[in-house]
Amino acid sequence: MRSILTSYLGGANRVGEKRVPGVLFEANGLLKLIQEFWPKNARVLMICASPDDYEKNDAVVSCYRQSLSMSELSYSSLEMCDDRNEASADMLGEKDVIILTGGHVPTQNAFFKKIGLKEKLQDFDGLLLAWSAGSMNCAETVYAGPELPGESIDPDYQRWISGLGITRINIWPHFQHLRDEMLDGRRLLEDITYEDSMGHEFIALNDGSYVLIEGGKETIFGEAYSIKNARLELLCRDGDHLAL
Repeated sequence: MRSILTSYLGGANRVGEKRVPGVLFEANGLLKLIQEFWPKNARVLMICASPDDYEKNDAVVSCYRQSLSMSELSYSSLEMCDDRNEASADMLGEKDVIILTGGHVPTQNAFFKKIGLKEKLQDFDGLLLAWSAGSMNCAETVYAGPELPGESIDPDYQRWISGLGITRINIWPHFQHLRDEMLDGRRLLEDITYEDSMGHEFIALNDGSYVLIEGGKETIFGEAYSIKNARLELLCRDGDHLAL
């Protein structure tokens, strides 16, 4: 299995309250790399983050039906797995490409466990793409950083949960936006994430940056930072790559 874990894949751009299809991100060679790995007339399964948010899931898959074609990625089938068709996850052996979408990390994590995704991926030999929460949930131990109001001050909120085990990397996506965000009256980066980074390392990716996992090797492409022990360090710049 080849895996490309992105901050954001592109393809479904928000314009107001609507999602508008577009070409997948081309920065740092992302689309070119996907095109290289993408089989002709691929059988594609998207797996959601919010299993009961049918409006969102339908809008996302509708966008990708167009954006994949716009990105010169041919497919013979494309469906979204949510709680209306959980059994579609039983057919991974018949798929060429799996796409893990973005959303709320713990909600998606619980759905992955419900459908037994970790076990089902053991024999998957195709291409796995993920963005945002999907990329975060690929970790062996997932850092489910607080993101919704109240989560950072809830003593029962679980910040560390078991994941898919595809990587040991803890990805912190959308860094160009989240680094200046506030949550529960605190700075998300300096007051919350730095505190959680004591004894841990997070790899912060901007949209357009990604991690390629192939043949047991992991490589960062594009602008990325290390957050560890409350310190921020630039690891890689746009246009460059770094083997881990």
